[in-house]
Amino acid sequence: MAIGWATALKLVPWGDVLAATPQILQAAKKLLGTTRQGNAAAAAGTMADGDDAAAPPVSLALQQLRERVARLEQEQQESAVLIQSLAEQNAQVVQAVQALRLRNQRLTAAIAVLGVVCAGLLVWALRL
Repeated sequence: MAIGWATALKLVPWGDVLAATPQILQAAKKLLGTTRQGNAAAAAGTMADGDDAAAPPVSLALQQLRERVARLEQEQQESAVLIQSLAEQNAQVVQAVQALRLRNQRLTAAIAVLGVVCAGLLVWALRL
């Protein structure tokens, strides 16, 4: 049996999600910073190596490995940016859901007050 969206949202521990959101965002930013620093250090190390006096096949293999490492670093950088973007979007979604929960609570209280007022008016009208 499928559960509805409302039931699924009630099952989520929103307090825990709200508490963990800043930590997730901070971790994503830290990952992005670490990745950027690692790329800069690797680029500096590659520039310092210079030309090798090794045999052509070894030199070719070394060049291919450097290119592969550069591609992997680029992919890692893109992944870190994506993770940070997702973490920021997640924070925005959590804030929006929290606002909706607060609005829902206020509407529930307003409906309860309105129900009590209507019941009181009905009792008053029947007494006349």
